[in-house]
Amino acid sequence: MNNTEKSDKKHYPAVWISDVHLGYKDCQANYLLDFLNSIECDTLFLVGDIVDLWSMKRQFFWHPSHYQVLACIQKKAQSGTRVIYIPGNHDETFRHYVDNTLFGVEVHQQYIHTTKANKRFLLVHGDDFDSATRYNKFISIVGDAGYDLLLFLNRWTNRARRLFGGNYWSLASWLKARVHKAREAIEAFENAAIHEAKKQGVDGIICGHIHHPQLKVVDGIVYCNDGDWIENCTALVEQENGRIELLHWSETQRVINSADITAINDPQTKPEKSAA
Repeated sequence: MNNTEKSDKKHYPAVWISDVHLGYKDCQANYLLDFLNSIECDTLFLVGDIVDLWSMKRQFFWHPSHYQVLACIQKKAQSGTRVIYIPGNHDETFRHYVDNTLFGVEVHQQYIHTTKANKRFLLVHGDDFDSATRYNKFISIVGDAGYDLLLFLNRWTNRARRLFGGNYWSLASWLKARVHKAREAIEAFENAAIHEAKKQGVDGIICGHIHHPQLKVVDGIVYCNDGDWIENCTALVEQENGRIELLHWSETQRVINSADITAINDPQTKPEKSAA
């Protein structure tokens, strides 16, 4: 994948990524690097689990592409992009630096972003919602032996697909969507996040943590999960008109879903599904 020339880069007011898990062997750093090199933004939000300190403590792994991702983020910060980092549970050590700036990157426990459509979004990683789920092992799964096996199968499935000209596909996500208890855990997490948004009086919430990208409107609250760069290779972006889009980025790029948030106070409003 070739880096896009600067003149061809897509500009967004805001971009959200999380659950990159640099330092973990199944991190899809090359796809993320291609994405970051293809866009410019006013603000880049890092919504937790950017570096996987848990995994590196068990077994050190650091591919050159992982360093390149950090270098790319640092270069954006030095070039005028505001970079806001909300540490997650896998990089919770950086929570000691909340309300400080590290190498030009602002560190926050949570953050409220106001979009171009003048809608307020609460930004949190999401691990605080684990206590609200009945099956939080499905939520805090990176590092679990069963999940490692699932990603091992995912890795070899995609190697086989590439041999036959296929594009990246997440076996892990496909299986999780068909496991009843996993679906229950995801739903419980989403409900807890929506409840927190209502409690704080905002129009929506953006989080990560559960490796399940989503964009939907529930009871007038926009629930956004930017997904991950282990299984799904997804990011959230804000368009100039305030529209929020959920993107997939691998060998192919597509808009998974989008929402015109100017009318989110209407409980009947639903995100618009875009063509792939």
